[in-house]
Formats: sequence, C-alpha cells, structure tokens
Amino acid sequence: MAARPGSAAKARRVPREPAEPDLPADLADAVLPGADLADDSVALGLAFDGTDLSGRQAAGAEIEQCRFRGATLSQSKLRRVTIRDAEFDQCDLANLLARDCSMSRVRVAGSRMTGLSWLAGSLRDVTFDGCRMGLASFAGSTLRDVVFSGCRMEQAEFGDCDLTGARFDDCVLTGAQFADARMAGARFRRCELAGLRGVTSLRGAIIGGGDAMTLAVTLASALGIVVDDD
Repeated sequence: MAARPGSAAKARRVPREPAEPDLPADLADAVLPGADLADDSVALGLAFDGTDLSGRQAAGAEIEQCRFRGATLSQSKLRRVTIRDAEFDQCDLANLLARDCSMSRVRVAGSRMTGLSWLAGSLRDVTFDGCRMGLASFAGSTLRDVVFSGCRMEQAEFGDCDLTGARFDDCVLTGAQFADARMAGARFRRCELAGLRGVTSLRGAIIGGGDAMTLAVTLASALGIVVDDD
C-alpha cells in the first residue's frame, strides 16, 4: 500500500527548537538561608552564583526565572518540584534524585550530571549542552522539544520514556538503555551508539547514515542475526 501523501515529509520535518528561558535582565543575589531549597519554597528572579545546595530534601518547591552558575545541587532529593525559565551553567548536579518533577524552558550547559535521576517527570523546551551525563536516568519521563548536544551519556537510562521529537546531536550514548521507550520522530545525528540496549524500541526514530551503520551491528545482535563476513 502506498504511503499517504505527505506522510514521509511529516516524519522528517525539522523539529522545533526548544524555547529559550525567559530571564529578567537583573537578578537579585540568592542569600541563604532565606533562598534555600526546602519544602514548598519559592525562588523567583534569583541568581545562585557558586551556591551550595547539596544534600537538600525538598517537596513542592518552585524555581522560576533563576540562574544557577557554578552552583552545587549534588545528592539533593526533590519531589514534585517545578523549574521554569532557568539556566544552569557549570553546575554540579551529580546524583541528584528528582521524582515527579518538571522542567520547562530550561538550559543546562557544561554541567556535571553523572548519576542524576529524573524519574517519572517531564521536560519541555529543555537544552542540555556539553554536559557529563554518564549513568543519568530519565526513566518513565516525558521529554518534548528536548535537545542533548555534545553530551557524554554513557549507560544513560531512557527506559519507558516518551522521547517523541527529542534530539541527540554529537552525543556519546555508548551502552545507553532505551527499552520500551516511545521514539517516534526522535533524531540522532553524529552520535556514538555502540552497545545500545533496548535497541528494538528505536522504531520511528530518525538516525543519520553514519550512525545507522554502527547501530546495525547492535540491532542484528538483538534480533539474533549472525553476521557472516564470508
């Protein structure tokens, strides 16, 4: 049966770029303990420059129109936290645990995110640029208009994620897990895809020609196909 007119073009349309954070020109300096991260706390229009927020536990907090530069949130545990219109630059988010949290119009650049867990949450209009994200997990989360650019994401976990329209550019995804992910329209360009797990879940993804050659070996193995050079 012939494809419906325009269906191929629709599948290959250029995805929308994430919306940029809406930050005011002037931000007030965040001063602890008043601006600390805690249950039901609200941070609005603040600059967290070099602030140590590691090891915090917070539920129901809101962070809006804030900039984090050189800040540390490692080992913190968040639940139902909302982050809107924010920037994270050169921050330490390693081993941050976030459950049922949301991000929208957020940019994260040059940050350490090893072992971060963003579980059963949502991300919309989010850019990760040049981040170290090995062993990070987004399991069960929904990612819409999200771009990963130049990130190291060895053994990252995307199991049961909705990655519809997400984009991965120049990323190292060696050994990453995609089991049961929804991938329609997700794009991979110039990525390292060796050893992907759950590779059969990539149905509907758009993959560059060079990436597809590497992926073919992993896919063949997953399907029990023996490649005989003879």
